[in-house]
Parts: sequence; structure tokens; C-alpha cells
Amino acid sequence: MEWAALISWIVTAGGGFVLFGIWYRGGGMRQTASGQHIRPPLILTHFGLAATGLVLWIIYVISDSDALAWIAFVLLLIVAVLGFGMFTVWLQRRQALAADATAGTAAAPAEQRFPVPIVTLHGLLAATTLVLVFLATIGV
Repeated sequence: MEWAALISWIVTAGGGFVLFGIWYRGGGMRQTASGQHIRPPLILTHFGLAATGLVLWIIYVISDSDALAWIAFVLLLIVAVLGFGMFTVWLQRRQALAADATAGTAAAPAEQRFPVPIVTLHGLLAATTLVLVFLATIGV
């Protein structure tokens, strides 16, 4: 189970890297527009905690330390909450821009360039990873 969780986490991280790259290239770090958008501290915290949890999970797989598994799981829960928050901001802004036919892509926040399939896949894989990590942590 821990290997399935590791593979799922790595694939999820790959999707996260793609989204982060799109956000960064789209000026995400320089966004100054007022309104709702994903702010750098939020996305960087999500990224940093996810990477830290992944490293701890790799160490857990090697060492079989129950304490590391639980720490990685708790970090992953925090990452999931942050990710859901970012998804909510992204979705609300996307719906608002769709409703406003006069809005151009130049005024849209960087995260509005995210391809919907990648956002969907990243979220589904993240949920799968969370379940697999939990099951491995409790010893299933």
C-alpha cells in the first residue's frame, strides 16, 4: 500500500509542478490586481508542505517508521485543505469571468490559464493519494 501511495503522490506532484509552472509563467508571483486570486504565500505553502510530506513518505517507505507515516499524513491533510481552498478560489473566479463576457484574458489572474483537465486530474490524484497514505499509515 505504501508503494501505491508513493507512486500516486509522485504523479500528483507532477501535475502540481505543471500547474505551478503555468501559474509562475503567467505572472502569479507578480499579481497585484485586487480581487480574488491565488496569492503566492498560499501556493508556496501548499507546494512546500506537499514536497516535505513526500520526502517524509519516501523516508518512511525506506525506514518503516510509523511516526514518519503519521507526520506525512498530517502534512498531507493540511496540503489537501490548502489545495481545496485554492480550487475554490480558482473555480469561483473562473465562473465569474465566464459570466462577465467583457473580461479579457489579460485581466485574468495567472491561475485562470490552468487547463481544466490538469486541475481535475491533480485533484483526483490528490484525493487518491490521501486515501492511500491513510490506509498505509493505519496498516491496511
